[in-house]
Amino acid sequence: MNITEKILSEKVGHQVSPGEIIEADVDLAMSHDGTSPPAIKTFEKVADKVWDSEKIAIIFDHNVPANTIGSAEFQRVTRDFIKKHGITHHYINGEGICHQVLPEKGLVEPGKLIVGADSHTCTYGAFGAFSTGMGATDIAMVYATGKTWFMVPESIKINVEGKLNNLTSKDIVLNIIGEIGIAGATYKAAEFFGETIDKLDVASRMTITNMAIEMGAKNGIMEPNKETLKYVAKRTGKKENELNIKRSDKDAEYYKEYYFNIDDIEEQIACPHDVDNVKNISAVEGTSIDQGVIGSCTNGRLIDLKQAADILKGEKVHEDVRLIILPASREIYLQAIEKGYIETFVESGAIVCNPGCGPCLGAHMGVLSEGETSISTTNRNFKGRMGDSNSSVYLANSKVVAASAIKGYIEKPENI
Repeated sequence: MNITEKILSEKVGHQVSPGEIIEADVDLAMSHDGTSPPAIKTFEKVADKVWDSEKIAIIFDHNVPANTIGSAEFQRVTRDFIKKHGITHHYINGEGICHQVLPEKGLVEPGKLIVGADSHTCTYGAFGAFSTGMGATDIAMVYATGKTWFMVPESIKINVEGKLNNLTSKDIVLNIIGEIGIAGATYKAAEFFGETIDKLDVASRMTITNMAIEMGAKNGIMEPNKETLKYVAKRTGKKENELNIKRSDKDAEYYKEYYFNIDDIEEQIACPHDVDNVKNISAVEGTSIDQGVIGSCTNGRLIDLKQAADILKGEKVHEDVRLIILPASREIYLQAIEKGYIETFVESGAIVCNPGCGPCLGAHMGVLSEGETSISTTNRNFKGRMGDSNSSVYLANSKVVAASAIKGYIEKPENI
């Protein structure tokens, strides 16, 4: 069996096979300020109390601080729910983005089954967990029962070889999505292998599994490497030999296998208005921009801020560009202050915002007007994603965004 099948088999108590419908016990369920209220509304129709107040996590990150009366009301309803049911793991005062905060707080481990009312819940597969997003109604039933159902997904094996050189994991995953397509892995488990994957740090691995949903995958997952296990052990207080690590059998069967070599690729850019509309940076170099965004659950981690700061040091953001920077968590924000990155950003003319999702979903701190163009480290560039339906979003790594913000057009980092 592969790693996904092993985790699901353990949760139901028998060996599962692709296509089988199962009901499984959930280890952790999550919702945020945008999805909690509709989940609460459904929950209150079917239950009086949650199944386990210590296995639910609620995070405010999408509209923090509240920017409209509606979002303020959503947050009030959710705070009342947290108090009423004694939800242990709640982070509602600007702690950061859910997909960064949960691992930081030691709530993510190998072998766990984690569901969340957010499509990018697949991020936790970087730690060897089965994690997937679902709708608010499904989360409400998990909150009530601690169980949910799945059709066991077929798995695709994605092998990545080659050296990063000046590239980042964002370039790797965009290259993969450009090849497989936005629907090419629909309801499949995307399992990432190869020497390149094995050598990636925790943050870079999270970037790749985070975007598994952008090719339609049910979940993205990796066997945890040594650095990942060290991270989890530190955050959970457990020894590595106490973690429930699963690995795919060498003779595991896959629906399909893909092979990628990144030795000779350029920086990858996802062009409007689909994530799989991926081109080499040389094909779009010179495209004028109005806004740059560095942040999100995909690329708001310390390594991303460092890469941007290295480019921006001693430079100025172009007078016609707004560069918005959002650390993915309070912990990362503090580390960035300590290392001088925040000072570099402010001195360059960038706008540094509090930890959160910010402009990613087109609702807060950086909405685009008609005809404007943004280059962003976020995960989606659908039509109208960041604001007006006639705006455009390009996706790239943090170095490209920083370089482009300096020039006023899409630019290669090595040209700064």
